[in-house]
Order: sequence, then C-alpha cells, then structure tokens
Amino acid sequence: MKRPVYLWLMLALLAVLAAACGGQANNEVVPEATALPATTAPETPPEEAATLPPPVIVEDGGETPAEEPAPVEEPAPAGATFPWPADRFGYGTQSHAVVGDPAFAMDAIRNQLGLDWVKVQVEWPLVEPDPGVYQWFFYDGVVAEANRQGLNLMFSVVGAPAWTRSAGTENGPPDDFNLYANFLRELLNHYPNQVHAIEVWNEQNIDREWATAQGLSPVVYVDFLQRAYEAVKAVNPDIIVISGALAPSGVHDLVTSYDDFIYLDEALAAGMLNYADCVGVHHNGYNIGPDVAWDQAGSSPKAATATFRGPFDNPHHSWSFKTTVETYAQKVQALDPNKKLCVTEFGWGSSEGYDSYPEGFGFVNDNSLEEQAQYIVQAYQQMQASGTVWLAFQFNFDFGNKGNGPTDDPVPYSIVDVNGVPRPAFGAIAAMEKVR
Repeated sequence: MKRPVYLWLMLALLAVLAAACGGQANNEVVPEATALPATTAPETPPEEAATLPPPVIVEDGGETPAEEPAPVEEPAPAGATFPWPADRFGYGTQSHAVVGDPAFAMDAIRNQLGLDWVKVQVEWPLVEPDPGVYQWFFYDGVVAEANRQGLNLMFSVVGAPAWTRSAGTENGPPDDFNLYANFLRELLNHYPNQVHAIEVWNEQNIDREWATAQGLSPVVYVDFLQRAYEAVKAVNPDIIVISGALAPSGVHDLVTSYDDFIYLDEALAAGMLNYADCVGVHHNGYNIGPDVAWDQAGSSPKAATATFRGPFDNPHHSWSFKTTVETYAQKVQALDPNKKLCVTEFGWGSSEGYDSYPEGFGFVNDNSLEEQAQYIVQAYQQMQASGTVWLAFQFNFDFGNKGNGPTDDPVPYSIVDVNGVPRPAFGAIAAMEKVR
C-alpha cells in the first residue's frame, strides 16, 4: 500500500526553514479528540424472503394456490465509457478493494457515491513474485466487479519484484525497463478491454519510490515512460496512459527528493508529453483549503487557529493544492494546449473522532470532518470548472477500515471511518452534482 510519503519530506523542509529563521516550527497538536464509540460496521441486511400472493378462492370452496410470478431480471448496469471522451471530466476515487469484498466496494462507489472511475494500485511484486509466475487472483475480483458496475478502472502499477533488480529491493524500477513494459502487456492481455487507464509508476521524484543507480532523473524516467506507453498502446490504443504523479515534497536535494516543479520542467523538456495522454498530479491537502494559494495561506482565516504552522509560517508552493494544480496546467499547456492533467490522488485528512493520528501528520488535527467534506467537494468542482483536469481521484474511499487504525497514514484521509461507517465526506460526495 503506497502512502503519501512526501508529507514526511515536507516536515523535513519545515524544520530546515524554521531553523534558518532562527525559530522552531510549532508542532503543537490540538487536544486529543474523543474516539468514536466502539461499534462495528453495519452489516448488509439479508434479503427478505419473497412473499407468495394470496390464494385464489374458487366457487366450490376449495382454493388453488396462485402461481409464483416469473422472476424479474434487473437491468444490467451500463458498461464503462470506453474510450473516455477527451472533453469529459471523470469523477473518481481510490479504493483498497483487494481487501474485503470488491463487490461491496464497487457497488458503493458507483451507486452510492455516483462516481465514474475507480483507482486501484497494482503491486507488481505481488502478481509476479517469480519470472513468469502470475497470481492474478489478487485482482480478478476487483476487475470483474468494477466492470460489472460500469466503472472505468485505472490501475496505478507500482513496485518491481526483487528478481528484476540487482539491488534486490522493491522501491525502484527494474534494472531492465523492458521488464515493466512486458508486465503491462501481460496485465492488459489478461484483462482485455477491462482496464481503461494505466498510471506509470508513483512519485518517482523521491528515492523511497525510485531508487536507481542513476539516482532521481527526469530524463531516465521519460525513457521508462516511453517503453510503458508503447507497450500499452500496442495492446489497446484507447487505454489512457498517465505519467506517474510526482510528490509535491518541498525538498530539492537531488538525492532523497527532487522538487516536483523542477522535475516536471526537465521531464517536459525531455519529451514526456510524447508518451503520456495525461499528466499525473498528486496533492494531499494539509490544513488549508483547495482555493488557497501558497502565498495567501498566511492571511487565510485558518492561520489564526491552526496548530500545524507549516503553510502559514513557512510558505512554499508544495503546501497548496491550488498552486500545484494551476502551475502544472500552465507548464503542460504551454507546450500542448490540448493536454490535460489527471489528478490521481487528492484529499484532506481529519483526525476528528479518533484519539490518535499518524506520527508527523499533525495537520490532520486542524481539519474537522465537515471541513474535510467541504474541501473535497470544492476541489472536485474547481478541477471540473478549470477545463485543465481530465480525471480526478479522491484519496481515499475505504482505507479507513482496512488500515491499521488511526495512526496509519491513509486512514485520516478515508471517507469511511475505522468501523466502516461513512464520514460526512461520503455523503457530501454522494450529494455533489456531477457535471457530465
């Protein structure tokens, strides 16, 4: 399970900036919130037994039981929209549907939240632990249920098996990039016309995700992307290829992290747009709303109450969802006015209702559940109205009750809580008008 690891790097930057200013970052947190009552997620009620119609009374006083009506077949859900129109905004979320019942998850995403797309991360080492040995069963249910519900499915394909790397670790691409391209071909041929978009890697501008002998290199990534792009298009040219979303880390030491704006500039100069139908973007909001630019945070109302001080006392472009998305769009469309962004991870975390939170994630204490709901809906609306975003995936739907409790990084971002109970953001997304 990949997590927004760049948040740790932002904290490192915060400490450096605070020291440079002769002060110390205020990491004081709000008092612990009262935990939710220890309840269990409501079970789906069993279907009621069908009731037979009353008997028909005949003239001789006897009775003849009525025939049971023929079963009425429910209409099958409409299929996925494939290929996805270039002028249509896609509403999506990320699901950890490999855990639990994928049928329940996909039904909720489609029929309760009313979304068009679902993102699932595919762990290559899980599927192919040894060369040519495939364990598709981890994802078979996810693919089948997403397609049964008419959801468009985006796979973010990450990780490399140890056998593909001389270093033997899984936090980087294979030594031979063609092995990743080959895996994509196997994946798409195994699920023909059932996967509608592929994101090529994840946050390759930080070493926790992209450890190679060449280090963090935008030029090398473009080579990797090209091979993946050509492999996908050879199977089905209608599948959307999304460049791996960068981490807005705020750190640029060229060893552990590459500033995402600089990395994007260099990747674009190396020809990245030739091998991507859409440019991937990540931003997990901190404790400022989606309409607050990085240089306006200090004058926002939240600056007076926030206990996590990073965006307010040490302004930087990486704190801001608005600045990140708008700047990516400007850089991309300066080269190709028709190329759009795919925001493959966005969201806001809240610790309200929990008695703890992930270490280093103090900003989640500043967001109420109502603010989480408000920010997510507002972000969807901003992206749809911008005309520069093609697909948007909220992070996340169901890590809340599939993680390791409130101290697990993705849990505060989930729109269901640790008991599987919907948080206010769930209802807000469900009620949100989807412009189609």
